Amino acid sequence: MMSDPSREQEQEESVARGRSPAQHPAGIVYTETVVFAPPQQYVSEAPYQIAILDLEDGTRTTVRILAESPAERVRIGDCAIYVKERDGVLYYRRKS
Repeated sequence: MMSDPSREQEQEESVARGRSPAQHPAGIVYTETVVFAPPQQYVSEAPYQIAILDLEDGTRTTVRILAESPAERVRIGDCAIYVKERDGVLYYRRKS
């Protein structure tokens, strides 16, 4: 069965809107990548990691990973927890 891209986008957008920090569920890293050539507005932040998480509430969403060093980056299967939201972007970090 093929997934509906518009439905997946709606799920991602609903996660990013209207939730307090306590309402953002933890998630398991489905996949991840490190961005070395970002869009112009994020050049000063590169390299940075993004990941797709399978959240505890059953949704899947794309997030930025906060990591001060490569050793703090997430890997597939790691648990990640919500840290903050900035300009509509959800930021998570690897759970210690």
